Amino acid sequence: MINSAFLLVAGLLSLPLGILSDRTGRKLLVAAGLLISAGTSLLLYFAATPLQMVAIYLFFGIGLAAFGPTMMSFVADFSPATHLGRSYGWYTTALYGGMSLGPAAGGWVAQRLGFRQVFLISGIFIFLLVWVVLLFLPRAQHLSGGQPKRQAFAVMAGELLKNRPLLGCWLATLGGCFGLGMFVTFFPLHAHNAGLSVGQIGLVFALQAVCNAVSRVPFGQLSDRVTRRGDLVIVGLMGFAASMAGFALSTSMTQFVVSTMALGLSMGLAFTPLGALISQVVAPDQRGLAMGGYNTCIYFGMMLSAAVMGLVIPVVGFEKSFFVTAAMILATTGLFSWMLKGFPPKGGMVGA
Repeated sequence: MINSAFLLVAGLLSLPLGILSDRTGRKLLVAAGLLISAGTSLLLYFAATPLQMVAIYLFFGIGLAAFGPTMMSFVADFSPATHLGRSYGWYTTALYGGMSLGPAAGGWVAQRLGFRQVFLISGIFIFLLVWVVLLFLPRAQHLSGGQPKRQAFAVMAGELLKNRPLLGCWLATLGGCFGLGMFVTFFPLHAHNAGLSVGQIGLVFALQAVCNAVSRVPFGQLSDRVTRRGDLVIVGLMGFAASMAGFALSTSMTQFVVSTMALGLSMGLAFTPLGALISQVVAPDQRGLAMGGYNTCIYFGMMLSAAVMGLVIPVVGFEKSFFVTAAMILATTGLFSWMLKGFPPKGGMVGA
């Protein structure tokens, strides 16, 4: 219930807060998101009941929704179109590095000082990052040639709903994160049934994170060299689907390791150019909205996976459920390929 509340709020607010970043500027919203996150971490230090934790995590979802899409738009604002892939490669490498180091450092602190101190130290650390943002990050509009134009929301939304490549990118994100939700939520149970120990399951998760992180920069550089970034996304999503099928067929530690390494590499190949592609298919003053929709699809894709497959697995079992997930990823990949047909257009790219 705590995680669902967090994901629901983050998903619902990513889109409107992305729009807000287009209108008020990125830097202020990034700082506000970090400040809210710091406050919620400090509040968790004092939390005493599950209901209090749910309420605090609602605010944490607000902080993440303010930070996530805004920071992704910020990266694109001062990256030249020829370097978007490697910029997002480094950005997502930092993201996954933090997601890997955070639990490791938190576990070390909790073992020595207790769980509450983890949230106290985390809150102080995030609060210091607010000052890093305010003092060192530039104002993106200065680097992009001036203040972006501000359209009425209805006009902007109407334009984006006609933007077939953007809708295709959102759909690909939703399908890919449906698969990610299947892995994160149900893989431990499936692997446990197959005889893997808790330590082995943890190792498999770590290998996925490492392969995912180390592949981001080289795949980002590769996406800057190809004519159509969408082709890399398609190959990555097909590998994603194959890794889901691999989990269905795996019965030993070696087979699970191969499948999870394929999953990590496929995610790096699919999602790194996908972020750069979203920046290309919209105008600079619409990036916040576009990235807000991207983050909404991430959170809702994982939520839908947990909700839907939680009902399917008791009926058909883990193996067939992983095959069903693979089929869904392939279906969204086909739709993404069709919706991206004709992009980039002759004469350049929208966001260049």
